[in-house]
Amino acid sequence: MRRISKHLQHYLPLLGILSAGVFGFTVFSYDKIFQIILAISTACAYVSWGIIHHHIHKDLHLSVIIEYLVIAFLGLTIIYSVLLRV
Repeated sequence: MRRISKHLQHYLPLLGILSAGVFGFTVFSYDKIFQIILAISTACAYVSWGIIHHHIHKDLHLSVIIEYLVIAFLGLTIIYSVLLRV
């Protein structure tokens, strides 16, 4: 628990990024194109946050960047498949 409270200042922006993405996704449920743009923006913000977070903690490696990119891509794939189903 101490570890989480120690890094709380780093995780609150991530929570804000993801919350804003979910909120915007539900508010603009009538506009599929805007939802896709919002999902891409949220994924980019997530990857950016991860890179900045690990750079601050001096444990940024190529494998960490690839991990954040893969998770963001997986999330975008799921959202695209749900939004663009016929």
